[in-house]
Amino acid sequence: RRLACGDVEGRLDAIFGRVRAIQAKSGRFDMLLCVGNFFSSTSEAEWAEYRTGAKKAPIPTFVLGANNQDTLSYFPDVSGCELAENITYLGRRGVYSGCSGLQIAYLSGTEAQQEPAPAHSFSAKDVAELKMSLLSTPNFRGVDILLTSPWPREVGTFANSAGEIDTKKCGSKLVSDLAASLKPRYHFAALEKAYYERLPYRNHMVLQETPQHVTRFIALADVGNTSKKKYLYAFSIVPMSSMDPAELVKQPQDVTENPYRKLRKEAPKSKAQLSAEEEPACQFFFDLNKHQGKKRPSDGRERGDSQPKQAKKPPQPTGPCWFCLASPEVEKHLVVSIGTHCYLALAKGGLSPDHVLILPIGHYQSVVDLSSEVLEEVTKYKAALKEFFRSKGKRYVLFERNYRSQHLQLQVIPLPLDLCTSEDIKEAFITQAQEQQIELLEIPEHSDIAQVAQPGTPYFYVELDTGEKLFHRIRGRFPLQFGREVLASEALLAQPQRADWRQCAAQRPEEAAQAGAFRREFEPFDFSTR
Repeated sequence: RRLACGDVEGRLDAIFGRVRAIQAKSGRFDMLLCVGNFFSSTSEAEWAEYRTGAKKAPIPTFVLGANNQDTLSYFPDVSGCELAENITYLGRRGVYSGCSGLQIAYLSGTEAQQEPAPAHSFSAKDVAELKMSLLSTPNFRGVDILLTSPWPREVGTFANSAGEIDTKKCGSKLVSDLAASLKPRYHFAALEKAYYERLPYRNHMVLQETPQHVTRFIALADVGNTSKKKYLYAFSIVPMSSMDPAELVKQPQDVTENPYRKLRKEAPKSKAQLSAEEEPACQFFFDLNKHQGKKRPSDGRERGDSQPKQAKKPPQPTGPCWFCLASPEVEKHLVVSIGTHCYLALAKGGLSPDHVLILPIGHYQSVVDLSSEVLEEVTKYKAALKEFFRSKGKRYVLFERNYRSQHLQLQVIPLPLDLCTSEDIKEAFITQAQEQQIELLEIPEHSDIAQVAQPGTPYFYVELDTGEKLFHRIRGRFPLQFGREVLASEALLAQPQRADWRQCAAQRPEEAAQAGAFRREFEPFDFSTR
């Protein structure tokens, strides 16, 4: 059971109070999905109570990003992040997959009216890339839920009246195109301060195409509006992947024709859409030794290969990625070593000055998704880091959280050898896991994570430089900072204030200096420079 909400506009106490009242009367709901403006330019005082933990959202709440310049500062990470306990920003665009198999596609912002698109807007390329990430999935039938802030243009065609809203002029044509392609079972939008529940529409042409499920579009008003228009919508949904196909495609009596069919026929493909669909992705990486700041293609030619090996390309991200090395979002001043398939970077807001990340150059979500050649280089980096840290009287702890993340990040944190034993580290993790009712199991040293987790499985795992491993299969909610919290606890580093990376972030010049120092010290152990 889910709840969807229109523009909150900073009225957090009002919406969460209403949710508590509904739950007291009707029982618990699984999540709250918020579209439209979650913040306003005057919501700082109320928000501060939730951000600091003085108040807490009653259920997991997922929100879209800014729709204007005034509220951009509330969303620190374009790829999505936890804003406060139980309040998560989904990100600029992408797909959220719940443990039940429910698929939620989302697109933040409003349609850009200029190029380049402002940070609070989306472009045709954004929409094309989100479409391609899903349409390229084998046997794609549609998504369960689509979240956008703007209405789709022409949504009222063939349908019941939207009241004062002129659906031929209101909303976004790009959102219409997205909805027509992704075929959501539910599509929620806001921004117009109006409630409109459209009649369900078909996603197939009668007698010409195989019957498909219908889409229900629901626009929600703003929270606490004086006209008492509906702003909160309760619904139950079984994931499409779990439904009987015949049940899924049942057509209600009031179903209408698809409102976007004519719009899609008239719209020629834009240059941005064509480039997103047809241009091959070119992977670049940076050579810190020879060509500082210059790009060189990763095709092997500089190593004397006359016919470079055609490696399988990794999947492309569904949105901007902070960790794909070719991405403009990468903070390259933190990079300390680059191999053929992986690179090392200092962690932003690290637990210590030598807290590093092992990351694949291409876009892979988790260790179990890695190709054999990438996995082999990850192993080489682990060995090099073990030797490096042992030379400094330290042992490392590595962890990965494959949950609410797009790009694999292997967090590597060194601890002084005289501070704790490997048994102390394991005990600290297991004890804190038990306190939070997390089942953290020890798995055989030489076992592969791929043996206990399939691709797409959410999980958390810890690995010591001795090869010992702890594993947790994530089946519901999971604390995003769990790994850092354990390592920062009194049992280990005794610096609990450093559990949240945002409290530890340094200024760029200081980060660059730390990265330079690490690079120089690590160079004798760095296989990528030999």
